[in-house]
Amino acid sequence: MLIRLNQAQPYALSLFRFVVGLLFAFHGAATLFGVLGGTQAETGAWPGWYAALIQLVCGSLVALGLGTRAAAFLASGSMAYAYFKVHQPEALLPIQNGGEASAMFCWAFLLLVFTGPGAIALDRFFGSRGTTATTEDPARREQAPAVPV
Repeated sequence: MLIRLNQAQPYALSLFRFVVGLLFAFHGAATLFGVLGGTQAETGAWPGWYAALIQLVCGSLVALGLGTRAAAFLASGSMAYAYFKVHQPEALLPIQNGGEASAMFCWAFLLLVFTGPGAIALDRFFGSRGTTATTEDPARREQAPAVPV
């Protein structure tokens, strides 16, 4: 069973990337355009409008798997900024200060910076050099020391 899970890992990572990116893009669209139940930010207003623009653009790029690592890095940084600038001054823990979404998005995108886009991504079609450990040459993976479970 562990072998099957390991074989499915790059595809599960792609699904994770797609869902996280799509949710992030929806947050941006809600703030930029006042759709999906969101309140529209005034054009150019700091930091809300710029954060929404980052959310829409980076979320879309991550969902498509295009420039995944760079887009995820920017998205993670913007969520770290949002957490420490907006939420953390209210209370230490995310559950206390309403910053759960910011914290979760920050860590999810940081994970994608290190793992890459997974098996199904536009980066793969355009020959991006950002391969992941799960999609490298199988012979190279076999040389890696096994970690006991």
